[in-house]
Amino acid sequence: MQVLCWLGPGVKIFITGLKALQQVQQTAPQRVWWLVLIALAVVVSFSLMFNNFVKRYTNRILSFPERKKSLFAFFDLRGYILIFFMMGVGISLKFIPGMPAEFFAGFYPGLGMALIIAGIRYFVSWLKTLAANKSRY
Repeated sequence: MQVLCWLGPGVKIFITGLKALQQVQQTAPQRVWWLVLIALAVVVSFSLMFNNFVKRYTNRILSFPERKKSLFAFFDLRGYILIFFMMGVGISLKFIPGMPAEFFAGFYPGLGMALIIAGIRYFVSWLKTLAANKSRY
């Protein structure tokens, strides 16, 4: 479930950012390289932040004594508040009049890729857990 929670929005945000980047390329192609560099900086900074989330919530899930966990148990209250806040800000940005396409072209591909990387990290953690549990039996 954690994989989908991060990977699904990551793909959607990444695609939205690529569309904005294409739009900027048509109107101001000289800006594209700067926007790509901004996107790379966003990937790095958000990946570092999301890496901490992946570690914390993977350890949280693995610490549960029961084998089957609730579908919504992978975040604690603080995590849900953070996720809803981030979603609220992201959705709100789309409705701010006059928000330049350059913002979405630089920020969204980076944020989307960071979310995709976090989803992949959750998937790898899940595979490692499966392998470890298989070797115990």
